[in-house]
Amino acid sequence: MEDLRSRTKRFALRIIKLYVALPKTTEAQVLGKQALRSGTSVGAHYREGTRARSTAEFVSKLGGGQQELEETAYWLELLGESEIVKASKLESLMNEIDELGKILTTCIKNTKDNEN
Repeated sequence: MEDLRSRTKRFALRIIKLYVALPKTTEAQVLGKQALRSGTSVGAHYREGTRARSTAEFVSKLGGGQQELEETAYWLELLGESEIVKASKLESLMNEIDELGKILTTCIKNTKDNEN
Protein backbone atom coordinates (compact mmCIF):
# COMPACT_ATOMS: atom_id res chain seq x y z
CA MET A 1 0.00 0.00 0.00
CA GLU A 2 1.28 3.44 -0.92
CA ASP A 3 2.23 5.55 2.06
CA LEU A 4 0.50 8.86 2.71
CA ARG A 5 3.67 10.86 2.04
CA SER A 6 3.89 9.50 -1.51
CA ARG A 7 0.17 9.65 -2.08
CA THR A 8 -0.15 13.31 -1.14
CA LYS A 9 2.85 14.12 -3.34
CA ARG A 10 1.29 12.23 -6.25
CA PHE A 11 -1.92 14.20 -5.65
CA ALA A 12 0.04 17.47 -5.78
CA LEU A 13 1.66 16.44 -9.05
CA ARG A 14 -1.76 15.70 -10.54
CA ILE A 15 -2.95 19.16 -9.49
CA ILE A 16 0.15 20.71 -11.10
CA LYS A 17 -0.55 18.84 -14.35
CA LEU A 18 -4.17 20.01 -14.28
CA TYR A 19 -3.05 23.61 -13.84
CA VAL A 20 -0.54 23.39 -16.70
CA ALA A 21 -3.27 22.04 -18.99
CA LEU A 22 -5.80 24.79 -18.19
CA PRO A 23 -6.75 27.36 -20.81
CA LYS A 24 -4.87 30.65 -20.51
CA THR A 25 -8.06 32.65 -19.89
CA THR A 26 -8.14 34.85 -16.82
CA GLU A 27 -10.92 32.81 -15.20
CA ALA A 28 -9.15 29.49 -15.70
CA GLN A 29 -5.85 30.85 -14.42
CA VAL A 30 -7.34 32.47 -11.31
CA LEU A 31 -9.28 29.34 -10.33
CA GLY A 32 -6.36 27.14 -11.32
CA LYS A 33 -3.87 29.06 -9.18
CA GLN A 34 -6.16 28.71 -6.19
CA ALA A 35 -6.41 24.94 -6.76
CA LEU A 36 -2.65 24.80 -7.32
CA ARG A 37 -1.94 26.50 -3.99
CA SER A 38 -4.33 24.46 -1.90
CA GLY A 39 -3.78 21.16 -3.71
CA THR A 40 -0.03 21.25 -3.37
CA SER A 41 -0.12 22.24 0.29
CA VAL A 42 -1.92 19.06 1.45
CA GLY A 43 1.30 17.05 1.31
CA ALA A 44 3.25 19.89 2.90
CA HIS A 45 0.89 19.88 5.88
CA TYR A 46 1.24 16.11 6.19
CA ARG A 47 5.03 16.31 6.10
CA GLU A 48 5.03 19.09 8.68
CA GLY A 49 2.78 16.90 10.82
CA THR A 50 5.23 14.01 10.72
CA ARG A 51 7.80 16.33 12.29
CA ALA A 52 5.41 17.65 14.93
CA ARG A 53 6.76 18.14 18.44
CA SER A 54 3.48 17.23 20.09
CA THR A 55 0.26 15.37 19.48
CA ALA A 56 -1.62 18.67 19.37
CA GLU A 57 0.72 19.99 16.69
CA PHE A 58 0.37 16.76 14.67
CA VAL A 59 -3.42 16.96 14.83
CA SER A 60 -3.31 20.64 13.89
CA LYS A 61 -1.11 20.04 10.83
CA LEU A 62 -3.29 17.18 9.60
CA GLY A 63 -6.35 19.34 10.21
CA GLY A 64 -4.74 21.98 8.03
CA GLY A 65 -4.31 19.35 5.34
CA GLN A 66 -8.03 18.55 5.57
CA GLN A 67 -8.88 22.22 5.14
CA GLU A 68 -6.67 22.42 2.06
CA LEU A 69 -8.40 19.37 0.58
CA GLU A 70 -11.80 21.01 1.08
CA GLU A 71 -10.56 24.20 -0.52
CA THR A 72 -9.15 22.27 -3.47
CA ALA A 73 -12.49 20.50 -3.92
CA TYR A 74 -14.20 23.90 -4.06
CA TRP A 75 -11.90 25.24 -6.77
CA LEU A 76 -12.21 22.05 -8.81
CA GLU A 77 -16.00 22.22 -8.50
CA LEU A 78 -15.90 25.77 -9.86
CA LEU A 79 -13.65 24.71 -12.74
CA GLY A 80 -16.10 21.95 -13.61
CA GLU A 81 -19.37 23.80 -13.07
CA SER A 82 -18.14 26.80 -15.06
CA GLU A 83 -17.31 24.35 -17.85
CA ILE A 84 -13.68 25.45 -17.99
CA VAL A 85 -12.83 21.77 -17.48
CA LYS A 86 -15.17 18.89 -18.26
CA ALA A 87 -16.51 17.64 -14.93
CA SER A 88 -15.80 14.06 -16.01
CA LYS A 89 -12.08 14.92 -16.19
CA LEU A 90 -12.16 16.00 -12.55
CA GLU A 91 -13.92 12.91 -11.15
CA SER A 92 -10.79 10.98 -10.27
CA LEU A 93 -9.24 14.01 -8.53
CA MET A 94 -12.46 14.55 -6.59
CA ASN A 95 -12.45 10.89 -5.57
CA GLU A 96 -8.86 11.22 -4.39
CA ILE A 97 -9.78 14.30 -2.36
CA ASP A 98 -12.52 12.27 -0.70
CA GLU A 99 -10.21 9.34 0.03
CA LEU A 100 -7.37 11.51 1.34
CA GLY A 101 -9.83 13.34 3.56
CA LYS A 102 -11.04 10.07 5.04
CA ILE A 103 -7.47 8.92 5.63
CA LEU A 104 -6.54 12.18 7.38
CA THR A 105 -9.69 12.01 9.49
CA THR A 106 -8.79 8.46 10.55
CA CYS A 107 -5.22 9.52 11.39
CA ILE A 108 -6.50 12.37 13.54
CA LYS A 109 -9.10 10.20 15.27
CA ASN A 110 -6.60 7.40 15.99
CA THR A 111 -4.06 9.89 17.30
CA LYS A 112 -6.61 11.45 19.66
CA ASP A 113 -7.82 8.01 20.78
CA ASN A 114 -4.26 6.86 21.48
CA GLU A 115 -3.59 9.97 23.51
CA ASN A 116 -6.55 9.30 25.81
